[in-house]
Amino acid sequence: MPTSQDMTSDLDTGLLDALQHQVAVFARRAEQTRLAGTGQLRNSMDRAAYLLLNRLDQEGPMGVKALAAGMGIDSSTVTRQVAPLVDTGLVKRTSHPEDGRAVVLQLSPRGQARLEEVRLSRRDLMARVTDGWSEAEREAFCALLTRFNSALSNKQLGLPSPHAEPDVPAPRS
Repeated sequence: MPTSQDMTSDLDTGLLDALQHQVAVFARRAEQTRLAGTGQLRNSMDRAAYLLLNRLDQEGPMGVKALAAGMGIDSSTVTRQVAPLVDTGLVKRTSHPEDGRAVVLQLSPRGQARLEEVRLSRRDLMARVTDGWSEAEREAFCALLTRFNSALSNKQLGLPSPHAEPDVPAPRS
C-alpha cells in the first residue's frame, strides 16, 4: 500500500501546503461567518442540526440508522444530535407506517419553517460573499467543492476517491 510520502512525491508540496492551509482557513471562517451571519436570524442553527434537518427535508421520514448511514456517522451520534431537535419541536418521532414498533424521524412543520428561514439567511450570505463572481465562477466553485467533499467522504468511508473530472465551466472574464 502506498504511503502518504509516496502519494505526494509527484505532487507540488508547496501547492498541497497552500491547499491544506486554505481549507483550514475556510473551515474557521465558515464557522465564524455562520455565527455572525446576516439579518436577524444570523444563520443561528448549528451545523449538525442544519445537516440533519436538510437531510430529512430532502429524503423524507426515515429511521435513525438510515439517517446515520446517509450522513456517514454512527447511530449514537444521530440519536444525540436529534434529541434537542425533538425537544424543540423541529423534528417529530412517529411510528413506522409498516412496522409500528419502529420509530421514524420526520421534519415537523415548525422544523420546515425554521429550515427555510436559515436557508434564506445562508443564501443571502452566499450571495454577499460571492458578489462580483460570475455565475460560471459560482458553478465552478460549487462543482469543485462538491467534488472535494465527496473525496473527503470517500476517504472517511475507506472508499477510493473518484478521479473523474467534474463538469466545471471555465470561468468567464
